Amino acid sequence: MRLLPRTASVNADGALSIGGVAVAEIAAQFGTPTFIYDEQHLRETCREAVAAFGEDRVIYATKAFINTAVVQLMNEEGLLLDVATGGELFVALNAGVPASRCVMHGNNKSEDELRTAMTAGLRHIVIDSFDEIERIERLHAEGLPAPRVQLRITPGLHVETHAYVSTGQD
Repeated sequence: MRLLPRTASVNADGALSIGGVAVAEIAAQFGTPTFIYDEQHLRETCREAVAAFGEDRVIYATKAFINTAVVQLMNEEGLLLDVATGGELFVALNAGVPASRCVMHGNNKSEDELRTAMTAGLRHIVIDSFDEIERIERLHAEGLPAPRVQLRITPGLHVETHAYVSTGQD
């Protein structure tokens, strides 16, 4: 595993460049700390994953980092998008990513988020609870299209945390 992207290099003076751009110049322009995302490195990594696992088998978790450019890049390189919230879905759809390339997988999805996902026609929704099944059934009974679903099976773990972010419980 590499700490820096493949496009990183150090010149004879010890100056670091990423993607052919001196990191010192980036720091001077944007200040520090700053995050540097190298498009070539991201694209190559996506292509390696798709080559290894197949088309429509690699899913980028937008909660790791989301903006218009990143979701467009991931879509262009053949990755599906894992959206956990209505906000993440909004960014993906407004970036031009087809709903059929998005998977909604987040615990405690609101009824509005489920409604948006079902109306948009997401690839599938990962169901996290019996309550969520009931909300989806109710929305479908109201006339929304039935979504493709996957069931998340929880192992019954009990961890002291806030209920909204708690996962793996009964």
